[in-house]
Amino acid sequence: MTESPDRVLIIVPAWNEARNVGHTVREIRAASPQYDVAVVDDGSTDDTAEIARAAGATVISMPFNLGVGGAMRTGFTYAQRHGYQRAIQVDADGQHNPADIGRVLAGLEVADISIGARFADVGDYQVRGPRRWAMIFLAKVLSRVARTRLTDATSGFRAAGPRAIAQYVRYYPAEYFGDTLDSLVAACHAGLTVTQVPVAMRPRMHGTSTQGTVGATMYLLRAVFALSLAVMRRARPARPAALQETPA
Repeated sequence: MTESPDRVLIIVPAWNEARNVGHTVREIRAASPQYDVAVVDDGSTDDTAEIARAAGATVISMPFNLGVGGAMRTGFTYAQRHGYQRAIQVDADGQHNPADIGRVLAGLEVADISIGARFADVGDYQVRGPRRWAMIFLAKVLSRVARTRLTDATSGFRAAGPRAIAQYVRYYPAEYFGDTLDSLVAACHAGLTVTQVPVAMRPRMHGTSTQGTVGATMYLLRAVFALSLAVMRRARPARPAALQETPA
């Protein structure tokens, strides 16, 4: 993998996605020669790592399953260490269309973080019932925190510029929805800016989501509570090096 400032790191968190990850990697690589793909194999027990590597991705294998947050923090750390100025998450299951990567990346021209939004008048992605109510509430709260209108606070299809990459290396929670909600709140409290661009989601190629409708609704309701705590929290500024204590 050849790194240069104009290249983009596509971070693909993957847990037991052997049936999907190969196709996803090939789609990303075909979308632009500017994209380098790093699949973070999050403790898979199937052939995810081997298939991703055969498709042309760099594979970072985790010793056990940490969840999306842990996998993404690993990916951002890799991006920072290899000099990437832009990185974007693309899910292994095929729901994020690689053709939209350029559109989401374009948002970094005006903000530190660019979110590919599912509820911005593009495509036919829909949710109903309590899950939709929770997502509307989350979007309204995040809009106030980010000081811009957001319609999809839980989208994982998001890009990070250099300041966001550095922020995510410092803090990127591993708990469920922390990777989307808490990480965004912390970034806003740290002074980073956010924008969104409309994208259309696709159905999973194979398999089912890790959460059914009832499970996803319960997690979203828990996320409402977790987000409330995150919003009340304030980022602690780093102490200047000159003021840090030194050993006697």
